[in-house]
Amino acid sequence: MEWANQLCENRQFGSKMTDSKYFTTTKKGEIFELKAELNSDKKEKKKEAVKKVIASMTVGKDVSALFPDVVNCMQTDNLELKKLVYLYLMNYAKSQPDMAIMAVNTFVKDCEDPNPLIRALAVRTMGCIRVDKITEYLCEPLRKCLKDEDPYVRKTAAVCVAKLHDINAQLVEDQGFLDTLKDLISDSNPMVVANAVAALSEIAESHPNSNLLDLNPQSINKLLTALNECTEWGQIFILDCLANYTPRDDRESQSICERVTPRLSHANSAVVLSAVKVLMKFMEMLPKDLDYYGTLLKKLAPPLVTLLSAEPELQYVALRNINLIVQKRPEILKHEMKVFFVKYNDPIYVKLEKLDIMIRLASQANIAQVLAELKEYATEVDVDFVRKAVRAIGRCAIKVEQSAERCVSTLLDLIQTKVNYVVQEAIVVIKDIFRKYPNKYESVIATLCENLDSLDEPEARAAMIWIVGEYAERIDNADELLESFLEGFHDESTQVQLQLLTAIVKLFLKKPTETQELVQQVLSLATQDSDNPDLRDRGYIYWRLLSTDPVAAKEVVLAEKPLISEETDLIEPTLLEELICHIGTLASVYHKPPSAFVEGSRGVMHKRLPARTGSGEGTECPDVGNAAGGSAPEAAPSIIPSQGDLLGDLLNLDLAPPTTTGPTPSTSGMQMGGMDLLGGGLESLMDESEPLGGDIGGSPAMGAGFGAAPAVMPASLNAPVGGGLGDLFDLGGGVGMPMGAYIPPKTVWLPAMKAKGLEISGTFARRAGVIQMELVLTNKAMSVMTDFAIQFNRNSFGLAPAGPLQVLTPLGPNQTIEVSLPLSTVGPVMKMDPLNNLQVAVKNNIDVFYFSCQYPISMLFVEDGKMERQVFLATWKDIPNDNESQFQIQDCHLNSEAASNKLQGSNIFTIAKRTVEGQDMLYMSIKLSNGIWVLAELKVQAGNPNYTISLKCRAPEVSQCVFQCYEAVLKN
Repeated sequence: MEWANQLCENRQFGSKMTDSKYFTTTKKGEIFELKAELNSDKKEKKKEAVKKVIASMTVGKDVSALFPDVVNCMQTDNLELKKLVYLYLMNYAKSQPDMAIMAVNTFVKDCEDPNPLIRALAVRTMGCIRVDKITEYLCEPLRKCLKDEDPYVRKTAAVCVAKLHDINAQLVEDQGFLDTLKDLISDSNPMVVANAVAALSEIAESHPNSNLLDLNPQSINKLLTALNECTEWGQIFILDCLANYTPRDDRESQSICERVTPRLSHANSAVVLSAVKVLMKFMEMLPKDLDYYGTLLKKLAPPLVTLLSAEPELQYVALRNINLIVQKRPEILKHEMKVFFVKYNDPIYVKLEKLDIMIRLASQANIAQVLAELKEYATEVDVDFVRKAVRAIGRCAIKVEQSAERCVSTLLDLIQTKVNYVVQEAIVVIKDIFRKYPNKYESVIATLCENLDSLDEPEARAAMIWIVGEYAERIDNADELLESFLEGFHDESTQVQLQLLTAIVKLFLKKPTETQELVQQVLSLATQDSDNPDLRDRGYIYWRLLSTDPVAAKEVVLAEKPLISEETDLIEPTLLEELICHIGTLASVYHKPPSAFVEGSRGVMHKRLPARTGSGEGTECPDVGNAAGGSAPEAAPSIIPSQGDLLGDLLNLDLAPPTTTGPTPSTSGMQMGGMDLLGGGLESLMDESEPLGGDIGGSPAMGAGFGAAPAVMPASLNAPVGGGLGDLFDLGGGVGMPMGAYIPPKTVWLPAMKAKGLEISGTFARRAGVIQMELVLTNKAMSVMTDFAIQFNRNSFGLAPAGPLQVLTPLGPNQTIEVSLPLSTVGPVMKMDPLNNLQVAVKNNIDVFYFSCQYPISMLFVEDGKMERQVFLATWKDIPNDNESQFQIQDCHLNSEAASNKLQGSNIFTIAKRTVEGQDMLYMSIKLSNGIWVLAELKVQAGNPNYTISLKCRAPEVSQCVFQCYEAVLKN
């Protein structure tokens, strides 16, 4: 309460004796006695009486009955007595509004007192009396005080405007106080400027749509000048105000950063955090190749480290803010790992926060140091801390691939300690390591199984059950292990029951003959004896799948799982941007936006970081303010599954029984038997008498279809080409290929000597949005070739034939035919090495032949790949810096315009262009058929044949292939 603060101030005016006597209990008739003393003629007695009244009020006694008597004491020259009466007035004016009007004349009179302290006191009290009836009487005195000659009075009046606005906003606007407040930003006194900024910020917060703080370079300059001279709280208000400003360009941004940087060495941690907030925001606009950018990064680390030497509560606030900063810019603190090592006397909340930041900063360079620390922490006595430390080891393994083996061996050492909660946490994280690195560390399963009996926490039991179900084929007694869990099925938590149900169904699909009773038992428990709807529903789904279509069941239950991401607890990028704009506030401690915990209309204005721009001249980049709100056009695509045994996969023809004719199964990559290389969709090309999947060229019987063909392609696309391409792609509307679209020259993919006389050469093209595989088949044998069919192995982008290979006439000796095969991108996916490798099988009446070729990734660049400018800026900023790759294109003699036109023919779209110091910067976007976006910055210097290209993508593994496309398109 403000009057309580002022009571503390009054002690400096009191006698040297203690004031505790005023708080002692007095005899009966206290109010009556005080009334008499307040009306005494003696000034000292009157002052003593007022002190007693304030003392009674402070301890909660109701002394409102004395209101008129205390107000009468206002007419005095004694500053101490006047302060005490004002304290009383602030407290009781609301309950006695009619009586409070009596004091108005005194306020008006005090606002013209020669003593500036009394003028300021009067205006401060006026702001604290929250009574509608008297606010209009206070406007004139307030107007005078806002223009007072003394800065102390002006700064007090500025805050009073904000208080009055809270009581009656319309009155403040009608009286023109807001304009006066804006004028005070140009005041000569820094404290007046700071209070004016604080008042305007407070008013603006309650009216998010008002443009009160209309900042411009001139007013920003005044604020920065005042920043050096005002008090620490004034500095915080000014810095918070600066953080709401969006500079015009990177030069202005750098200028502001240079003037704010000295605040980083301030003794007050709130000033430091406010300065960090301003710098973090304005750094967004600085080009990364600027020397000052690197200098600023270095300057930000020491103040943040210094905050960690404060008391624990301040450390915690600093750590929560550092957690956000590290997620946005890990490079700031990448060399400061040691300051986050836990001390023995740190409180648990500080320890856990430090642990979190250690993981975020973990990298290949410091992982050995981090793991040594974490292993030490895992032997501590604090259970919560030990659990988090063990989890942290697992997160390190997932984040830093090179450390995975060391992390697994550390976890195994911890399991050997047999400490119950350590073992359980270790099993939970090892499950995640298995998900991240399949078929790599499964040798530890035996050790995990030894600790089965000690697991009593649902998460650990569920993790162990998942491991047993997932790797049932490697565990001899998997059925016995799962059966042991089944005995107390109804006592388990839902998480364990669901996992157990799935694990036993997996086991059944892998070992059907041995586990039939077990699967029937679990399905019965889940569907008939359980009242949990989730468990029942999953049980029924499995039951129906297994009873109607075991092949589909296997595809569903044993499908390939996507890789888990390395940072699962990162804050969502748009929320992170908003929280960075709230560094140093409660939002940065809660890690929630203000709208999540502030009631009413206040605090609901969402803030965003500005978008990075260039230095100005000739820029065509979109407006910074608009760009800040942009977001990425699509969610990050799922990670491509890793490559398995490709050759085995391609030749895996002997597992499934022959099938009957009918529609082929779905395009899923997982099938009950092997993949049918040349099965589904090829019936029309095979002899009627030959059973589907019969021996082809000595191969064993083939299983169910490799994948159903997608929608039927236009007839003209499937037609043989004959001698040339002619009008093949003139599909009714004359939609030709874009001018200058790059098509690689044909190369020999399968030499005649390796294919019993059949030579296959070809290339890939994209026309009218359709990917074409253009094949040239030459018969160099002495016999006629017929019955051609083609099939692809699983590949990185799901390329598959969109229809059968149309060779409608027999291919005689020494004859050549050109065929165009339309391709779709909905086939099964598997990551290849290199990424654009394609394994192909071609069948004819002689044999089945296998070859591999590489397609240019530009075939996958789709026509709707031109990004909006705002979205481009926001996405570029959103993609982590680690995902940026830089390449050189040498000996290229095109100017920027010619390069842009040429690239557009291959669906590489220029979003914006700007010229900096004679160098053209082209900003480009590409969208791949699987939804992955690639953003590019191409630097072209007149007279220099070497271009520099920077590529940013959420899936950085595609960058090398995209660069090769740039090189091929620009040089051909």
